[in-house]
Amino acid sequence: MHDDPRNRPPQVGGERASLTGFLQYQRETLAMKCAGLTDAQLREPAVPPSDLTLLGLVRHLAEVERSWFRRVLRDEVAPAHWPGPNPGEFAEFDVADADTEEAFRIWHEECARSRAVVDSAESLDVTGSHGDEVFSLRYILTHMIEEYARHNGQADLIRERIDGATGE
Repeated sequence: MHDDPRNRPPQVGGERASLTGFLQYQRETLAMKCAGLTDAQLREPAVPPSDLTLLGLVRHLAEVERSWFRRVLRDEVAPAHWPGPNPGEFAEFDVADADTEEAFRIWHEECARSRAVVDSAESLDVTGSHGDEVFSLRYILTHMIEEYARHNGQADLIRERIDGATGE
């Protein structure tokens, strides 16, 4: 991972540009952590007893994008891409038989939808809800940055274990 393909977040500008820039930077960080790996490497677990994989993280973050931007903010009916065997369960981390190309395609599609939702919002104060809880777009963007940053830390360690590649 010598060349950094990511776009740096803007250092000046408004709040929306800053939040969306940092979120996109985090998305690009996940893509960078997965770049150049084989299908088998993307399925390699972190360390026992954890079964966390880079492919599982990609699938999970596709679901997080879907949930926050489509379901919470837009109140869309958007069923899980990888539902679990029982209602309310999710299987995004179950990657033994997962289709790698499908996972990345869905993740990229969800990210594009999320960007479109944010771009069309009149302000960061627009809200959506989940149950009785109300969330502003500002909150959702901040939460998404946190979500990606936490998982990118995990991705960094997984990648280092796979092939020794380290970096931001």
